Order: sequence, then structure tokens, then C-alpha cells
Amino acid sequence: MARIFITGSADGLGQLTATALVAQRHEVVLHARNEKRGQEALDKVPGAETVLTADLSHIQETKQLAARVNALGHFDAVIQNAGVYQAPAEEILTVNTLAPYVLTCLIERPRRLIYLSSGMHLGGSAKLETLDTRVSRITYSDSKLHVLLLCLAVARKWPDVYANAVDPGWVVTKMGGPGAPDDLKKGYETQAWLAVSADRRALVSGQYFHHEKETRYNPEANDVQLQERFLSSCEEITGIPFPQRRG
Repeated sequence: MARIFITGSADGLGQLTATALVAQRHEVVLHARNEKRGQEALDKVPGAETVLTADLSHIQETKQLAARVNALGHFDAVIQNAGVYQAPAEEILTVNTLAPYVLTCLIERPRRLIYLSSGMHLGGSAKLETLDTRVSRITYSDSKLHVLLLCLAVARKWPDVYANAVDPGWVVTKMGGPGAPDDLKKGYETQAWLAVSADRRALVSGQYFHHEKETRYNPEANDVQLQERFLSSCEEITGIPFPQRRG
């Protein structure tokens, strides 16, 4: 039995992933934006251990969330699922890019880290030169490239952690819309599988998965210098340095 924390698990893919893991008798801690949505999340996933609330569009609340996660004890896996799509650039940057960075840095290191990216990252650009300005033009696609940069940097720097990214596909959720063509079940199964499976295909790091299979991604994300610049930019904005390898 594993213990998993999932951001953005009040609805959509996060909630479906939580439900699947609870059904497998794992211990799951949920996350929601506010108390109302937190209670709704517990109602929809009644077997969950508890729910933590924080608005990830505020960096200070994200930092406080990390402290509350650590106060609950060690987690075997953390799924960085939360994200916004149709939102102002500053909110996309804070929720989709900076929140995963902050939580990765501050939550006690789990054995497995799963980051929700998107096939749309293929059309994204890092745009690091304007990342810390109020005139940032960060798009959803850019932010999902950032998530992949973070994942690959973690995999490179923390060899004791399985860190992987997931493209869940374009599925029918509040974010994906009613006309999304991909398989919803397959959309959430991969992150659940990466969080707990003993399958050797899941016991890897620095990979990008779609429907439990490694798939192609933007090769720009492999650029170590770009990864390092990205981490430095996030540190400058948040005030949190990326933790180095143990020992």
C-alpha cells in the first residue's frame, strides 16, 4: 500500500486518479483550491485520507501547502496534477509552472514524482527571458513545456527518485471540454500506474508517457543548460532554491 498526494484532485483527472488509487486501497490525500471545493472532493472520494486546501495562484499559499503536506508525514508519491487552461498569463505561470516547482522543492522527497504535462507542450516555448516580468506572455503550451523541463531536471539531479511526465491526452473534463476525442479512462490511468506500479516499465525516470507508453516530446526539454536556466528563473521568482542531491 502506498501513500499519495495529488494536487488539483477536487475534480477532473485528479479526482479520477484519486478514486482509482483509493479503489486499489492506497492512502490518498487530496488537494482543493478552497474549503468548499475541499469538502466536495471528500464527498466524491469518500475513501481519501483527508484533503488539504490552498490556492496555487498565490505562491505563499503554495509554500504553506507544502508545509501541511510535510506535517502529515512521508508520501511515497506526489502527483503534480493541478493546472489552469483558459486563464491570464500570470495565473498560468503561477499555477502551472511555479506551483509544481515550489512543491517539488519543499515537500519531503517522495520515491515517485509524476508531472502532468500535455501534448500541447510541443507548441510551447520556454520564454525564460520574460518569466519574472509582469509583461510575461506565458501560454498554456509554454507552461507544459516548463513542467517537462522541471521533470527532466528532477530526474537528472535526484537519481533516487522516479520522476516522469504524463500527457493524459485531450479528454472530456471541465478543462478538455465535452468534445474531447481521447479515452478518459486512459487519461488518468497512467499517472495512477506511475505512482504505485511495480511494473518495470513504470520504474524509470526522466520519461514522457502517454497511455502507459513512452512517447516523443519536445527535444528542447533535454537541454541541460535550459533546465538550469529554468530552475534559476523559478528560484529568482519564488525565493526557493532547488535542493541539490543528497550526500
